[in-house]
Amino acid sequence: MNHDNKAEFARKARSILRQMHADEEHIEASAVVSRDGLIVASQLADSADADRFGAMCASLLALASKAAQEVERGQLRQVILDGTKGPVLLTHAGLVAVLAVAARPKANLGRLIMETRNAANKLGEIGSVL
Repeated sequence: MNHDNKAEFARKARSILRQMHADEEHIEASAVVSRDGLIVASQLADSADADRFGAMCASLLALASKAAQEVERGQLRQVILDGTKGPVLLTHAGLVAVLAVAARPKANLGRLIMETRNAANKLGEIGSVL
């Protein structure tokens, strides 16, 4: 992706994150992360280290993908981390990015999975045409 395409992807990714937060009240934070761990767009708390978060999300998804292959689960779609303060979902967003979403403990997990997959699909479509 050239510089103009990256800027356009980041702009559209920010829009998708804003819409996802508007549609799902239980989402507290989200980020679009490149496969190499760089933050493309985010809505994170000021206390979060975006660079470290991006690197960890990309690494977790890469390791989980390898684990899924090892036990013949097909291509990994999503990783769910279940914390005492709520879940974090890491979802493949096409070939170029990872969508990370953190939600409140009261979030409906089924709805959250659907919302994140829909957003990840939109991101994947955008990334594939740029």
